[in-house]
Amino acid sequence: MDFRLSDDQRALRRGVRDLLDGRFGREALRAAVDREGRLDRKLWRELGDAGFFALRLPEDDGGAGLGLSEAVLVFEEAGRALLPGPLVATHLAAGFVPGAADGTVIVTSVSELPSLVQHFDDAGAVVAFASDGTPHAVDASEAVAVRSLDPLTPLHRLARPCAPEAPGQLLGTAVLLTAAEQLGSAARSTEEAVRHAKGRVQFGRPVGGFQAVGHLCAEMLVRTELARAAVYAAAVRGDLTEIAGAKLLADEAAVRGAKDCLQVFGGMGFTWESDVHLHLKRALLRARMWLTTAQAEEIQAQALASAF
Repeated sequence: MDFRLSDDQRALRRGVRDLLDGRFGREALRAAVDREGRLDRKLWRELGDAGFFALRLPEDDGGAGLGLSEAVLVFEEAGRALLPGPLVATHLAAGFVPGAADGTVIVTSVSELPSLVQHFDDAGAVVAFASDGTPHAVDASEAVAVRSLDPLTPLHRLARPCAPEAPGQLLGTAVLLTAAEQLGSAARSTEEAVRHAKGRVQFGRPVGGFQAVGHLCAEMLVRTELARAAVYAAAVRGDLTEIAGAKLLADEAAVRGAKDCLQVFGGMGFTWESDVHLHLKRALLRARMWLTTAQAEEIQAQALASAF
């Protein structure tokens, strides 16, 4: 089986990166932090116009008719840019919730985090996903804001919590797209660590020339590429066990990569002006979304047990 990207897939990834570099660069990222995570609705609609949410819808329904492999590439770029918002929930709701596909409605879900919803104040619809993959509205008349680890992801707790339902293939899609976001974040942390290691001079030489720093960067790259191979392969095969394994590897690459990037940056990485801590906070939050580490490990354990 050939897992190499096609020319069309490379063009898709390049186009999404160019769009996000132009519309959600560092200034826009910092503006989002200053807004305490409130979403830029104009940007959200631009994402809808670009086909971000309707990517996997059939062409007859106004979508691009692409597959899960292409969606993974798009969400990887979103993770690389730290693009905020309930991207996965809105993508899954496209075709069911009017306005989700074209970005005119922001959809958030109780299925992402236990008893919590993200971007409640921005959402036009709060849904739970049923076992057949269809979203249904939940009672969101009352919600209380809670402190979020990630300043770009405001969280609310519903007064009447709804048990999340997202088993089977739908769960696999949501988990894989979240893993793709983690992969993009891990790749960006690696790039930033290498850039800083080459440019920061200490004792008359770039800090990347010191063995300890070089090893950190090398380990970040290995974890990122291992996660990339797992995420891309899981997108082709669509197997829930492989998706769970890919999520585990992507979570580790994103969380440990951001921590190692902080070490490479030294004291500068801990300052509010640096973006490194934003990747760490988002990675820690994403690691709890859709499928936790314990749940992913249980899926893997069950698969191993059934093999003997």
